[in-house]
Amino acid sequence: MLAIDRKAVVTRHRVLRDAINTHSPLQVGNGRFAFGVDVTGLQTFVPFNTMSEWGWHSFPLPPGQQPSDFHGEVWDTHGRAVEYPIPNPAQPEQSRWLYANPARINLGRVGLELTLPDGRIAVADDLTAIRQELDLWTGIIDSHFELAGEPVHVRTCCHPDQDAVAVEIDSPLVAVGRLAVFLDFPYADQQEFAEQVGTYGEPDAHQTTATTYANRADITHRMDSTEYHVEIVWEGRGVFASAEADGGELVARDNEALSIGAAGRHRYRLGAVGGTDRLHFVCTYAPAPAAQSSSADVSTAETFAASTRGWRQYWLSGGAVDLSESKDPRWHELERRIVLSQYLLRVNEAGSLPPQESGLVNNSWHGKFHMEMYWWHGAHWALWNRWPILERSLTVFDRFHDSARERAQQQGFQGARWPKCTTADGREAPHVIHALLMWQQPHPIFLAELDYQAHPTEATLRKWHDIVADTADFLASWAFWDDSTSRYVLGPPMHLVSENTDPKTTQNPTFELSYWRFGLRIAQQWRERLGLPCNPEWQRVHDRLAALPVQDDSYVLYEGVENMWTEKNYEHPALIGAFGWLPGDGVGIPTMGRTADRVFTGWRFSRTWGWDFPMLAMSAARLGRPDDAVDFLLHPSAGFQFDDAGLASGGPFPYFPSNGALLYAVAFMTAGWHGAPDHHAPGFPADDRWVVRSEGLAPAL
Repeated sequence: MLAIDRKAVVTRHRVLRDAINTHSPLQVGNGRFAFGVDVTGLQTFVPFNTMSEWGWHSFPLPPGQQPSDFHGEVWDTHGRAVEYPIPNPAQPEQSRWLYANPARINLGRVGLELTLPDGRIAVADDLTAIRQELDLWTGIIDSHFELAGEPVHVRTCCHPDQDAVAVEIDSPLVAVGRLAVFLDFPYADQQEFAEQVGTYGEPDAHQTTATTYANRADITHRMDSTEYHVEIVWEGRGVFASAEADGGELVARDNEALSIGAAGRHRYRLGAVGGTDRLHFVCTYAPAPAAQSSSADVSTAETFAASTRGWRQYWLSGGAVDLSESKDPRWHELERRIVLSQYLLRVNEAGSLPPQESGLVNNSWHGKFHMEMYWWHGAHWALWNRWPILERSLTVFDRFHDSARERAQQQGFQGARWPKCTTADGREAPHVIHALLMWQQPHPIFLAELDYQAHPTEATLRKWHDIVADTADFLASWAFWDDSTSRYVLGPPMHLVSENTDPKTTQNPTFELSYWRFGLRIAQQWRERLGLPCNPEWQRVHDRLAALPVQDDSYVLYEGVENMWTEKNYEHPALIGAFGWLPGDGVGIPTMGRTADRVFTGWRFSRTWGWDFPMLAMSAARLGRPDDAVDFLLHPSAGFQFDDAGLASGGPFPYFPSNGALLYAVAFMTAGWHGAPDHHAPGFPADDRWVVRSEGLAPAL
């Protein structure tokens, strides 16, 4: 079979726009840093965000208080009093502070200052002949428009190895002084969810200073204890000054944030001099001053070349899928989702930390990441054979290992208990769901096993051994012996995947029981591979763990649930994930088949999340129902749609677990899984409606 023409697959899904979009940016980025733009190729009329994995801010705690002073609530846990990080009514200020801090910040706005012939500042409606293209193959955004009949051409890209944006502006408006560039820096806000992060309305709360040189300016932005630096380097002759000092009185932003904005003490202006119609520059962002940075200055040409080179290497590495020979007319949409998801996850989620749900587009949950969702954000890299990217963030388990051990010990358990909602420090944000959600606990074992399947060496076993062992120790110690039924049970207290039940009464949920069995089984296999004896405690819990709960010949969310199919048939249908996403430890396949019939026809899909649909697709595929599997990947629900840029719904917009889950499910359905039918693309219908050409994908567990 001929190799896939990867460039043709990618380029047929380039993104084209001819009108302003105030909700959904196009982005350039490198996975640690991303820059969102409107139709001007910058952040001129819509204050989209510039975000990073290192940019965080904390508001000051009240005087005399420390984070370590916090004490959560104490809940009975099978006869023991256990303190959990749940907001404490006796410490309301500290509970709120720990939940909200630190928060991810917007590093600032870069836009065009456009002036009409009569001297008025241009607004979005003044632009004509808009034509914008995101070239996915090179990571370059090419933006054309006209202002009062004069053409403007802007090219934008991000350096793959530095947190730097390069911009090339070419227009006659530059030479006559009607086009300049502004930089504006907001103060941190306290919004938990924010499309546009930060506030430009509190100038007294923060400080910005700039030092200028011949063709460079170094800007320092300070917000409370947070400090970061921006270096802007331009080509040729230019004038860089504070917009406030320059005296420019610009039009204030209107309610739709479509005008350019107001001059102020945190705003700077770069203009060209000498009659040139070019304004080319690079903005580099860093937590330390340029003099302390390990990065050397790069030119715009070097940055564009690096972007082209880096993206080409990305697209030519790992897996690829070509659906163009399919007869099902939906092939183009599914392939579009696949390609755009690969681009977006490389821009937003290829750093050294697990990403937040909305990546580097905006903020959700104050920009914190969720360890249970890390599986959906990260596992696809394994099946698409892009391990160098995944390995950057897998180190989070090493970094959190000590604090996870401390958490387990403080609560009276063995091993390591992983957090739910956190930042780089690994501290849990106090919330009842964060404290009691459990399905993230086996994740390290699943990810370790993916690593071993790709790299079956002793080095892999040694790398993960302590984390796998400590995770299994916690799984075993968190299973509680029930004398009355002579079995180990899970919960209460616990929140299951769907988060829609009473944690004080929820016990033995289907998905978690299967995942516990999987984790303990795989952990024993790791001991065998290392030549170690079976761990008797792990085996005892595995063998005597409660059976998956069944009512009316179907699995249910948890043991004893009442009226599930009429009152609890919404949120995540995770019970179906025990056979599909998971390989089915403890699952009876006929019972799961009947369960699938009820879920597929009776679940309220208008009240689910984006990653649920790929999870359902994998269950359908493993059950031998490939038509259902494809239908779920293209489900019409408003909770699983992908806009023109590939940004997905399914939670706070954008919701990147939708993209990551799609990629994992497509690889699962294409390369197969352990025990899959022995033919190509076993998760797709075995006829000419779907012709799935693939290369470089790895099978799932």
